[in-house]
Amino acid sequence: MTDAVARPIRAAVVGFGVSGRVFHTPFLEADPAYSLDLIVTGDAERAAEAAHRHPSASVVATAEDMLARAAELDLVVIGTPPATHAGIATAALDAGLDVVVDKPFAVTSAEGRALIAHAERLGRRITVFQNRRWDGDFRTIRELVETGRLGAVRRFESRFEWYKPEIRASWKAEATAADGGGILFDLGTHLIDQAVQLFGPIADARAELAVNRPGGLADDDAFVALRHESGTISHLWMNSLAPQFGPRFHVLGSRSGYTSHGLDGQEAALAAGASPADEDYGVTPADRWGVFGVEGSLEPLPTLRGDYGAFYRALADSIRGDAPLPVDAADAVAVLELIERLHAETPLRRADHSDTNEGQR
Repeated sequence: MTDAVARPIRAAVVGFGVSGRVFHTPFLEADPAYSLDLIVTGDAERAAEAAHRHPSASVVATAEDMLARAAELDLVVIGTPPATHAGIATAALDAGLDVVVDKPFAVTSAEGRALIAHAERLGRRITVFQNRRWDGDFRTIRELVETGRLGAVRRFESRFEWYKPEIRASWKAEATAADGGGILFDLGTHLIDQAVQLFGPIADARAELAVNRPGGLADDDAFVALRHESGTISHLWMNSLAPQFGPRFHVLGSRSGYTSHGLDGQEAALAAGASPADEDYGVTPADRWGVFGVEGSLEPLPTLRGDYGAFYRALADSIRGDAPLPVDAADAVAVLELIERLHAETPLRRADHSDTNEGQR
C-alpha cells in the first residue's frame, strides 16, 4: 500500500455558510478516508464557529490563503456563491488539487464545460455535490422504478416548497439569474437532476417563472414540465412562498403509485448538530413513510435510509483507485443547459403587490 493510499485525503472546504457547515465539513470529519485540514471563510463569526466545531482544522480568510498551502492538500470542496465557483475551481485545479463543486456547478453551461475540459487536461478530478441523489425518499423511488414495482411510470411529480415571505440578507438576495440566483438555479438543479436520473434524457421542456416577494431580483416560484424520451412526464415545483405544501413526491405508474410528504430529514438533522456517524442518522420515522399501492389498498412503505455520506465514500474510492466519480460533472452541465434554455424562453412574471391583502378582506 502506497503512502498516498495509506494516509487520509487531505481536504479543504471553501465557504462556511450552510453548504460548508451543514453539507461538507460533517462528512469529511466523520469519514476516516479524509482529514479536514483547512476551512476558508472571511466572516469573523463563521471563522470562530468553524474553529470551535473543527479544532483540528486551520481556518483561513481567503481562497488565496488556501492555495498558498496547496502542497498540504489533496482535495478542495467549494461551497461559495455560484458566481465564484469557476474561478476558485480553476485555481484549485491549476494547483494540482481534485475538486468538488457545490451545485449549481457554474453560472453558465459554457463555464461548466470549460471546467471539465481544464480538469481533463491537467489529469485532475472534478465532480459536483448532487447530494439529493442520496435522499432517502428519492432512493426509495429509484428502487421502485428499477425493480419495476410501479410498472411503466407515466407521471412523476416532485416539489421543494416552503414559506419564507421575507428576503433574508445573503448573497441569494442580491443575485440575479445571471449570477446563479433564483430558485430554478438553486433547487431546480436538484429536481431536474433527480428526474433525469430516474427517467433519462429530456425531449421537451417548458417552465413558468415568477418573482412574488417584493424586492426580489430573481425567480422565487418556478414550475417545470419535462417530457422524457422514455415517455414519462415530470412536473417539478419550486416555491419559496407556499403557505401549504403539496406532496414531496407523487409517482404514478401503470401498476402502482407512490406518494410521500415532507423533506428528507438529513439537512435538518445536520443543521441541528447531528453527526453522520450517529446510529439513527438518515433514518425516516415510520410516521413519515410514503404510501405505495393502488387507491383503496395503500400501504406505508419504509423509506430507505438517507445517505449523503455515500457521495464522499464514492469520491474516496475514485481518488484512491479507478472507481467512477460519484457524480459526472457532465450531468450538471446538461442541467445547466436546460435551465439556460428555460430562462431564455420563459418570461419572468412579477407579482403586483398593490392588492397584496385583497384576498384576506
